[in-house]
Amino acid sequence: MQYLVSVINNTANPVVDDRMAEITVFNEQLQADGYWVFAGGLSNPDLATTVDNRNDSPIVTDGPFAETKEFINGLWIWDVPDLDTALSLAEQASRACQRKIEVRPFL
Repeated sequence: MQYLVSVINNTANPVVDDRMAEITVFNEQLQADGYWVFAGGLSNPDLATTVDNRNDSPIVTDGPFAETKEFINGLWIWDVPDLDTALSLAEQASRACQRKIEVRPFL
């Protein structure tokens, strides 16, 4: 089963490079265990562009789709046997990157 695992950050607690060593070790273990599908970090929301083309003409807006204090700072996609495994890995991920983690299954 595949899960989208989001790293939640907030503007009051910016990412610091000293976490990268622990995140790298965690990522290497995910790969060794066969759970790794993809991972990537995201820029801060002020660099986002929102596109809405649901009506007659597209509306392109600088910035995120929602103004919020917390935002997705990175993500993993894991392929694991079950939710219990995903949650156990999420606990390790949260410790490695010192961020909240959201785990959501793909449909």
